[in-house]
Amino acid sequence: MNCSVAQSLEVVGEWWTPLILRDAFMGVRRFEQFQTRLGIARNVLASRLESLVEHGIFKEVQYQDRPVRFEYVLTSKGSELWTVLTMLRQWGDKWLAPDGAPVEAVHQTCGHVSHATLTCSACGETLKSTDVTLRHGPGLPEGGLLPTTARP
Repeated sequence: MNCSVAQSLEVVGEWWTPLILRDAFMGVRRFEQFQTRLGIARNVLASRLESLVEHGIFKEVQYQDRPVRFEYVLTSKGSELWTVLTMLRQWGDKWLAPDGAPVEAVHQTCGHVSHATLTCSACGETLKSTDVTLRHGPGLPEGGLLPTTARP
């Protein structure tokens, strides 16, 4: 499917993958740490990590010779998923956490709890779905169609 959302979900849309990424953003790097924290079956974890390495989200960095063991380090491609997970976390905090957010993001520069927002890269204005119109991009094949309203 020629859709960036669908293509992204092929890489990170499986249930365990965002949780593995969440833990990586909290500093987890080793297989045993992921397995212990998540309670995920070893074979499932191995498969997910292998896929994330294949897709360039993680790189393996050897930290031990005997036996050979690797850490899983986020690449720049993987690090860019922080924004996606942050927005998903904030949505969950708002709609699914009746007792309040389980985790708060504190901005290191000012020391305040921070909430990420989407802004226009040209003018800096905060974006909402009603402020954006979709149009054909260079990757849409000839004859490809947008929804009739062309709004998110």
